[in-house]
Amino acid sequence: MSTMTWKNVPTRTIDVGGVPFAYRELGADSGVPVVFLHHLMAVLDDWDPRVIDGIAARRRVIAFDNLGVGATGGLVPHTIDEMGRNAIAFIRALGLSKVDLLGFSLGGGVAQMIALQAPDLVRRMVLAGTGPRGGGGIDEINRIAVIAYLKAALTLSDPRNFLFFPRTPDGKRAAKEYFSRLKERTEDRDKPISMQARRAQLKAIQTAGISAPDNLSVITQPVFIANGDRDLMVASSLSADMARRLPNAKLTIYPDSGHGGVFQHHRAFVPSVVNFLAD
Repeated sequence: MSTMTWKNVPTRTIDVGGVPFAYRELGADSGVPVVFLHHLMAVLDDWDPRVIDGIAARRRVIAFDNLGVGATGGLVPHTIDEMGRNAIAFIRALGLSKVDLLGFSLGGGVAQMIALQAPDLVRRMVLAGTGPRGGGGIDEINRIAVIAYLKAALTLSDPRNFLFFPRTPDGKRAAKEYFSRLKERTEDRDKPISMQARRAQLKAIQTAGISAPDNLSVITQPVFIANGDRDLMVASSLSADMARRLPNAKLTIYPDSGHGGVFQHHRAFVPSVVNFLAD
């Protein structure tokens, strides 16, 4: 399994309560595996290969499409609580009793739900480009996403150019490199995200933004929080607020970077994650 990289690892499916869940698994089969939870409108092929392969060099990595996403069956639910329950069902279907979680953006919200709903399942968490429920500002995401999608349509480019990276020379270069990495896998690519999934995920994010905050003090596991200093989607102040409310958190804010700061700064982020998970 160790010769596999994100570019060529096969996509597998597992039956979870009668629904096929798509996932990819690679890396050193040692210790507790790291389960990756992806962002709004993302499928498996939207993970940065440098982040996956970098962590898989040291750890077993499992990335999957949650219910209704990409090649996984079913419909995407309208709440992050439900997304959390579906992720727990997938993890248990693999026969795992302890995992580390790496959640990016919406995936970070889902990771928090997993830790709140099944605390025994989670050893450590990495939360990137994400904030707490009821954090305010997160319900703004629709407006921000719509503007980015309009800009993208006018310039015939991917909206993540505007959402993930600042429009600075460094940011533009990082965006270009990120998109070329996403194209490295050419065979056995995932199914694109459906309209139903997009709408349901946006609704879940909006609902989370206006919900009552969770009591994060009950999440006692070590948590590594990372964000860019110019995140349009989840202000780094929300990441800092989350870090204060989690009893065992460390926070890293990457310079001159946005929502995709962990991809722009993957050379710093990957070793930090590996070290954090190895403690």
